[in-house]
Amino acid sequence: MGMETLADIRGALHAREMQVYYQPQYDALTGKLVGAEALARWVKPDGTVIMPGSFIPVLEESDAIMELDWYMYRETCGFLKRQAQQGIGQVPLSVNFSRRHVAEKDFVEKLCAVADECGADRKYIVVEITESALAGREDAIKELVRQVREAGFRVAIDDFGSGLSSLSFVKDIEVDVLKIDKSLLSNNCENEKERIVLESIFTFAHRLKLTTVAEGVETRQQLGFLRTCSCKVIQGFLFAKPMPAEDFWRLAMERPKAEETEDILVTQPPSSAVQLLLDAVFIRYPLVIFSNLTRNSFYMMAYENFTRQSCPSTGVFEELIQHGASTMYPDDQQLFLDTFSIENQMKAYRRGDKFISVVTRQLGDDGIYRRVETTNYFVKNPSVDDVLVISLCHNLD
Repeated sequence: MGMETLADIRGALHAREMQVYYQPQYDALTGKLVGAEALARWVKPDGTVIMPGSFIPVLEESDAIMELDWYMYRETCGFLKRQAQQGIGQVPLSVNFSRRHVAEKDFVEKLCAVADECGADRKYIVVEITESALAGREDAIKELVRQVREAGFRVAIDDFGSGLSSLSFVKDIEVDVLKIDKSLLSNNCENEKERIVLESIFTFAHRLKLTTVAEGVETRQQLGFLRTCSCKVIQGFLFAKPMPAEDFWRLAMERPKAEETEDILVTQPPSSAVQLLLDAVFIRYPLVIFSNLTRNSFYMMAYENFTRQSCPSTGVFEELIQHGASTMYPDDQQLFLDTFSIENQMKAYRRGDKFISVVTRQLGDDGIYRRVETTNYFVKNPSVDDVLVISLCHNLD
């Protein structure tokens, strides 16, 4: 079917022929229903269902797309209210909003007003913003997202990986959910480059504490690989197609038991096991630094307010040591500098020492000096002859 006219589409909106279909989202490991995305379907009086590809592009040519967005949002809020009234367990529902809303006056106020008027709990509403919405308006979207989250809603980046500004978007804008575009699964996860890209995305998303949702999952092979990457949520035809509201209502009422899964310690690959190990390490050592003494460089993996002054995340190792000493009790500064000078560490390495350690008094954010133990472990990478160290720091008091 070809494109519909704008007049016909608006007429369908006013006649309430536009219906909300919900595509369920499931926990990747347990198969438990954990959410859904609200999707528009045009259902004509004779039962013919027109897919969004026939009318969304027409609406997006003007502000008319905003009419559909608000219609979908209000319907979803009403659905949540009816669930609450019937005592049905609720899951978060995602609603798409066009990039045109970035310039809409009082968008957040209207978002709140509709939810409150319908009696929908804001914590079950996820505002989806497509990656393409970023184009040329980073500051405006950053402020919009901040206000939406402060109002009690969650925010998702939709279609992540479909554009060129993905990493910049995630780096600069505080969101809750990262939805991985189905185009990244186009080779059924059998292509090595595809797997490497996906593994990288899930690794940084995990470290940023983002919930990841893989869209367009259609095969068991894709599911199996995504599980090894620690993908949190799955959305796609493998589990369920978009369904009318009444069908999703029944699904939410039933909330089927989680399917049998293998032991997570068996299904997780080494890369995921390493991530679990790092999570455990960070509990005791909130500051972890990788350094290359040969090249006088370092990279910090975690930092949690050891001093008043922010610590650089990467740079020159000798400057890092100077910075660390500057935050310590005056009587301890020279001890720290001497212990961790490149020259002293090289000598220890050549002697065959496995590590060197020192305890100093370091100034905390509250103005109190506390004892901090810093230990540098010498490690070896078979690919290079450089002298490498891993620094673990933690408070003793």
